[in-house]
Amino acid sequence: MTAKSFIAELRARPGRGPELIRLQTELKTLVFEQEPDALVYELFQSEDDPDLFQVVATFRDDAAFDHHMHIDFHDRLGPPILDCLDGEMKIAFYRSLR
Repeated sequence: MTAKSFIAELRARPGRGPELIRLQTELKTLVFEQEPDALVYELFQSEDDPDLFQVVATFRDDAAFDHHMHIDFHDRLGPPILDCLDGEMKIAFYRSLR
């Protein structure tokens, strides 16, 4: 099985960017501390639009991604992250090529 990745586009509600950054930074820290099969988890902020963000993540396999989606801190941080968003998160999934 090849690695599973996603790229998510997030737009913060006006004035909520700093909170979104704080929550996503906490999530990133916990991912690297507690999920050894999370190979990449990065948050990027647009240089042109400070309310626009991209999250790029890669997990060793489907099981690692499923683990990420059900870990306790994801359940705790997910709702407040979504509350910071202006509209729906756009997410696309990818597979690494060998």
